[in-house]
Amino acid sequence: MIRRIALLVLCLTLVLPLLAETTTLNGAGATFPNPIYQKWFSEYNKLHPDVQVNYQSIGSGGGIQGVLKGTVDFGAADVPMTDEQLSQAKGKILHIPTVLGAVVPAYNVPGASEIKFTGELLANIYLNKITSWNDPAIVKVNPDVKLPNLPIIVVHRSEGSGTTFIFTDYLSKVSKEWESTVGRGASVKWPIGLGGKGNEGVAGQIRQLPGAIGYIELIYAVENKIAFGPVRNAAGDFVKASLDGVTQAAATAKSMPADFRVSITNAPGKAAYPISSFTWLLIPVQGKDANRGKILADFLNWMVTDGQSMTSALSYAQLPSNVVDKVKVAIKQVH
Repeated sequence: MIRRIALLVLCLTLVLPLLAETTTLNGAGATFPNPIYQKWFSEYNKLHPDVQVNYQSIGSGGGIQGVLKGTVDFGAADVPMTDEQLSQAKGKILHIPTVLGAVVPAYNVPGASEIKFTGELLANIYLNKITSWNDPAIVKVNPDVKLPNLPIIVVHRSEGSGTTFIFTDYLSKVSKEWESTVGRGASVKWPIGLGGKGNEGVAGQIRQLPGAIGYIELIYAVENKIAFGPVRNAAGDFVKASLDGVTQAAATAKSMPADFRVSITNAPGKAAYPISSFTWLLIPVQGKDANRGKILADFLNWMVTDGQSMTSALSYAQLPSNVVDKVKVAIKQVH
């Protein structure tokens, strides 16, 4: 009898967790922060086995459309939604900053050591005004680098992308010609170039094509072992992307707006990396039901506290403490 009871208890121990209801939150959007998001969702699931987060890395444009159409519980973007987009939403949507990252000019130039870039060089390369790696304008900035007579293959994103917004926002600040002819946006009319889907797609094109240059988030360059160069910042110093350089750029946002929609590209300061940005989760204040809203709020609070300790290992910078304090207050609206 005792053995039967023990066997029954064992069976219940194994079966009951399987019967427990699992809540799945669905999200979609930016590829820029996808590595840290996947890490967070996995770690949160270990703490809360009854909660799973399904995140599709489809680009910021897709994330914005998903949250507007209500097909996801949350979106993600590296470009803030516009006032017009927010007005189309069925309810209030919060921009919750998650981490800080850097977009880097990554390249495949065989035989060349580290190549430096100015904003003007990058703009003119993407305007198809500089077409060879040994162009005098590149040589002038890199007199000690052996630059080959190799055509430049421009690579850009093929879909609506927050990474594109960050890059074109930067180019618009440093090049009047870029601002007046192409401008900033998640999608722009590129003068030249091959398209790649996601940061992953652009990184793949760069690796495969000698002579290629593209813009990707720092972690994708690091993980794929793709060379990337320092960029001259607003103070006139060449700064290579690093967590410290991104943090220094964020420190220039002296007055964080209440809705967290802020640009920190081309930030002042000798140590600031100029193509830096916050990235955001797009959170409907009103969840699809009370339980999902409660779970989402709990995850967000965990993300801006315990989750921040996981960022540096994946080449993202933590949110400044003053921003975390403001975010915690904003999260109280989610239900």
